[in-house]
Amino acid sequence: MPLKKKFFEVEIPLTNSSVELLAYNMHELNNRTIKLDLTRQLRGKSIEVVFKVNAEKEKAVADPIRLTLLPFFIRRMLRNNISYVEDSFSIECEDASLRIKPFFITRKRVSRRVRKALREEAKNWLIDYIKNKFYKEVFSDIVGNRLQKSLSLKMKKIYPLALCEIRILKIEKLKEQEKLKVTTEKVEGKEEKTKGEPKREEDAEKQDETANQ
Repeated sequence: MPLKKKFFEVEIPLTNSSVELLAYNMHELNNRTIKLDLTRQLRGKSIEVVFKVNAEKEKAVADPIRLTLLPFFIRRMLRNNISYVEDSFSIECEDASLRIKPFFITRKRVSRRVRKALREEAKNWLIDYIKNKFYKEVFSDIVGNRLQKSLSLKMKKIYPLALCEIRILKIEKLKEQEKLKVTTEKVEGKEEKTKGEPKREEDAEKQDETANQ
């Protein structure tokens, strides 16, 4: 009798919710991606998040891998006689390398020098803000608007903004594999040391026998 697909619950900690996915078994959900539009949850701010499912034993959890502020939301905010500032750079956090693209709209048209100052100040602030956080915290801070609010207050000292947002945030590389490699190397090093210890004991015994003779 052929197997039938059934629904499995997948937890999404970022949104404090869950979804159900159709599969033959739990293991089949592993590495599957889910795309969610959070516009309704965020009261009009059009953010789309892509999640990757990690299924272990009897539990499946979806973690964010990419966040995008949808283009039509930005177009709706554009006006005449304003300037927009955008940037794109890699940034390191505790457990991943991220690609982040901040996007600002000024209240009035500004000079190139002001745009450059905003870009540089934002980059320095974001590097300092993110370096001691885990990537899931960064995604959560953006969805909850905590990062943008703090950044906007910092940018206000240079020039007041009509919009301060993160247009894109995505994971470029996870550091878990590198940490696992380092841990493995340490364990292997300890094993090699342990294997070498009996030889040193044998050498000591031979030296004692020679001395007694």
